[in-house]
Amino acid sequence: MKYKILIIVIAVIFAAGIVGTIWVLNAPKKQFVRIKSGGKTLYTLDLSREPDRTIEIERGGGVNLVEIKDGKIRVKSADCPDKTCVNMGWLSSSAMPIVCLPHELVIEFTDSDSGVDAISE
Repeated sequence: MKYKILIIVIAVIFAAGIVGTIWVLNAPKKQFVRIKSGGKTLYTLDLSREPDRTIEIERGGGVNLVEIKDGKIRVKSADCPDKTCVNMGWLSSSAMPIVCLPHELVIEFTDSDSGVDAISE
């Protein structure tokens, strides 16, 4: 009797783990990104609806070209000395934003559009 209960408990935990894993893997990915420069939000965009385009962002005499293509975003080019932001590639994880320190540019995933749609605050 003890073993039947133990087997049932293990089976329920195992099934819950499988269901939880499937739910997490199929959860919609964050598609909203926020582009900030100098601490101010310049754009909040829904990448799933954004057309392919390039946005030029100027700050402190420097320029970053931000490319949106196929629902992804990256810094295509920058005139900063180290080009770390360009080398970061496409934004792919909500844990790691794209950052250009010389131009004070940050591109990061966000939870929602916050009512702002590609306009300056």
